[in-house]
Amino acid sequence: MEDVLALYEKPLSVEEPVVCVDEKSVSLQEEVREPVPLQPGQVGRRDSEYKRCGTANVFCGVEPKAGVHFTAVTPTRAAHELAGFLKSLADFYPQAQTIHLVMDNLNTHRRKALVDRYGEPEGQAVWQRFTLHYTPKHGSWLNQAEIEIGLLAPQCLGKRRLGDISRLSAEVLAWNQEVNHQGTRIQWKFDRAKAREKFRYSPLIMRSKN
Repeated sequence: MEDVLALYEKPLSVEEPVVCVDEKSVSLQEEVREPVPLQPGQVGRRDSEYKRCGTANVFCGVEPKAGVHFTAVTPTRAAHELAGFLKSLADFYPQAQTIHLVMDNLNTHRRKALVDRYGEPEGQAVWQRFTLHYTPKHGSWLNQAEIEIGLLAPQCLGKRRLGDISRLSAEVLAWNQEVNHQGTRIQWKFDRAKAREKFRYSPLIMRSKN
């Protein structure tokens, strides 16, 4: 936790951007009957019945202090899909000395995902672009990408039914472009001092135990 919080306390840096990454599963649903649209003086209506069309995944990334957002809609959250998303992040920051990457400790969030997809030389080269900061067990709330997902869900998806991955991709892309145009930043307030007060520990005690 202290490692991630110390990272968030660093000033915005072009040479060492801080990017948080997470994923969201989305249920694809199709209308069985056409909804009744909104009319002046009349509430819109839709039938409770719908057709299940499987699921899809949305990778979400954000550089919180810069207000730069990244999304990618994929059929699954499998390792090779993640590898493609990570490579797109590396390509976005060609001049960065290192990209500080905050993720949870999922078994696919490893160097192997990139090597399996792109081969040893290229996969290793992409992996070396990142400095990894894994959130602790039961500490996924430390990942600011969860806040981005919290914005994506109501602002983009809402209660609408999206029945196929192509439409989902178009909607997510439109949302991504809009938040990047607005430069939507995340104002993170929880720092190490507040953590030590809330959880009642001292870094001196932690070092003595180690």
